[in-house]
Amino acid sequence: MVFLILNYTYTFFLDAPDVWQTRLQDPASSTMEGILVFNKHILFIILVIVLLVGWLLVNTIINYQEFGNSNVWNFFHSNPLEIVWTSLPALTLLTLSSPSFSLLYSMDEISIPDFSIKILGHQWFWSYEISDFRSCLQTKTLKYTCYMLNSEELHNCKGFFRNLETNKRVILPTNTHMRLLVSAVDVLHSWTIPSFGLKIDACPGRLNQMNLFIKRFGVFFGQCSEICGVNHGFMPIVLLVLPLRQYHYLIMSSLENYPKSN
Repeated sequence: MVFLILNYTYTFFLDAPDVWQTRLQDPASSTMEGILVFNKHILFIILVIVLLVGWLLVNTIINYQEFGNSNVWNFFHSNPLEIVWTSLPALTLLTLSSPSFSLLYSMDEISIPDFSIKILGHQWFWSYEISDFRSCLQTKTLKYTCYMLNSEELHNCKGFFRNLETNKRVILPTNTHMRLLVSAVDVLHSWTIPSFGLKIDACPGRLNQMNLFIKRFGVFFGQCSEICGVNHGFMPIVLLVLPLRQYHYLIMSSLENYPKSN
C-alpha cells in the first residue's frame, strides 16, 4: 500500500521537473505516448548492439592474444563477413525507420480544430490569443499575457515551483483538437511542454502550426527552449488543463464578461 502511494505521488509530480530526474515526464498526449514507445524501442536495440559488440571485443581479446595463440592465421579477405557487417546495420536501420516515420507523420497531421491558440514569444514573456471557437457563434478572442512570478511574489505561496510559475495560467480542455499557431515578436524562442511532446520554434515573421490533443487533466509546466537573451531561463509556461465540460462553462462565462470590442 505504501509503495502504491509513493508511486502515485512520484507520477503526479512528473508533470513538472523533478529533483535528479532521470527519465522523461509522464505523457499527457498521443504524441508523447508515441515518443515514449519509440524511445523504449531504440533503447532495446542499443542494448542489443552494446552486448553484441562487447561480447565480440572480449572474445577477441581472450582468444586471439599474440603470445597465447600458437596458430598463425593469414586472414586478408572474407566475403561472408563483409555481407554480415553490411546487412546487420541495414536491417537495424530498417527496424528504426518504420516507427520513426510513422511517428513523424502522425505529429504533422492536422485535424479539424475546435479552436485556435496563437502563441507569441517576447523578451521575456509569452502572450496567448484563443479564438475561432466552434462552440461560439460570435467571433471573440481571449487574450493572456503571462509573466514569471519572482521569489518575492512566491514567498508565502506553498506548493509552487520556483522559476516555473506565472501570473496567469492558460486554461485548455481535454479530449479536444486544438490548433497551435506559434510565432515571435523580437527574437527566436521555442514553446516547449515536455508532457505533451511539443517543442515548437517561435520565429519572427514566420507562423508555425501544430495540432494538440490532451488526454488527461492537470497542471503542466514548460519553458522556452531556445537561447533568446539574458533572461532566457525566466520564460516559464504553465497550462491548466480541465475536463471538457468545466472548460466550456468557464470559457463561456469568460466570453460573456469579456469586453464586446474583443
